[in-house]
Amino acid sequence: MIADEVQGVGTVDHAPVYPREIMRRALELSASAIILVHNHPSGDPQPSTDDIHLTHQIIAVGKPLKVAVHRQAGPCKLEGIADYLGHYSRRP
Repeated sequence: MIADEVQGVGTVDHAPVYPREIMRRALELSASAIILVHNHPSGDPQPSTDDIHLTHQIIAVGKPLKVAVHRQAGPCKLEGIADYLGHYSRRP
């Protein structure tokens, strides 16, 4: 692991996250892959529609840059988001 950093802090029901900023930081660190982690203050481990949409956006931004998004972890169970996405993003 190169770094473990907080990229944003949200409120009870929203956290501003920008895929380009996530990838910008990955490139600054010369990372070939990232792991996304977040929590759900509600305690509900199921990824929301917004979680799934944002993860798709981050994967899409990372592909041409050759930065893989391995999985999203946290109270969303480790495999949970991948189940909804249908796959893990692999290095292109």
